[in-house]
Amino acid sequence: MSETPTVIRPLEPDYSTVTAEELRAYRDAENRFRASAAARTILGEPDPGATIAWQDIALPGRDLPVRVHRPAPADDDGTAPPAGLPLVVHVHGGGFVGTATQCDWTNSHLAARLPALVVSVEHRLLAPDSPLANAADDGWDVLQHLVRHAAQWGADPARTAVFGESCGALISALTAVRAREAGLTLKAQVLVNPVVDVTETMFDHPSVTEYAYSPTRALPLLRFVQRLAVPPGSDARAVSPLYANDLGGLAPALVVVPTQDAVADHGRRYAERLRAAGTPVRLSEYPGAKHAFLTLPGVEPQARSAQAEIYQFLRTALAE
Repeated sequence: MSETPTVIRPLEPDYSTVTAEELRAYRDAENRFRASAAARTILGEPDPGATIAWQDIALPGRDLPVRVHRPAPADDDGTAPPAGLPLVVHVHGGGFVGTATQCDWTNSHLAARLPALVVSVEHRLLAPDSPLANAADDGWDVLQHLVRHAAQWGADPARTAVFGESCGALISALTAVRAREAGLTLKAQVLVNPVVDVTETMFDHPSVTEYAYSPTRALPLLRFVQRLAVPPGSDARAVSPLYANDLGGLAPALVVVPTQDAVADHGRRYAERLRAAGTPVRLSEYPGAKHAFLTLPGVEPQARSAQAEIYQFLRTALAE
């Protein structure tokens, strides 16, 4: 996979009537925009102290692209980057649309400054033939692969964290639960504007009512995400971290919540449940910030403050 030249951003479809073919066309056009040079005016320029490359990982039954961020060599003499780096497994937001490229600004910063190996998962996107369970498996399988082959990647498996945004935060939260159940110790989880409930109650939170149509048309989009995420007859609670039976013993969490966001209460309620279960959690709210603000430093002033907070949280959690 590679970046593309300047492209025109497509208009959002009508989520109540969009067909599978129209969804694919919109998703492809939108992701081309997000991977273009033009998008960097809003998505931010990558940190020059990191190298960025696509790589395929061989997983059971499929090969999956990941976007790999590493600290760049200190000079131009070809010196290899350090080995034994902390590992951060990241999942981008969007759900049915989105690409790891849209998160280069934050992920390259973390790779360069922590320093760390930051691997962003280009998971299978939600679609009529690809429910949320597929994306969740991608996040979990990539984490397992990287930990199992950490030496080949130059990573220290004992210093591993997961990090996700929006639907990617949902996948990361599910991954943290699966890691505990598998006996895989994580040092931290970072959940930014997380969606953690795809049951029918996902629309009942006060923030969904308050921000259903302003500053964006969030409610139609959330209803569309739910339809794609959970096919009829599927157990929505199984992919809703908010309803996990046990949230104790999980990695310490940083939950970042922009307040002008329909899913703000998803993050707040999840932080409450983590705290009640005895899992260390920090809830950090950004007044006036909107959904996906971390990926939009060109238009969201608080993105830089949130990036700095995530950096400091991970720096402490991943210290030897």
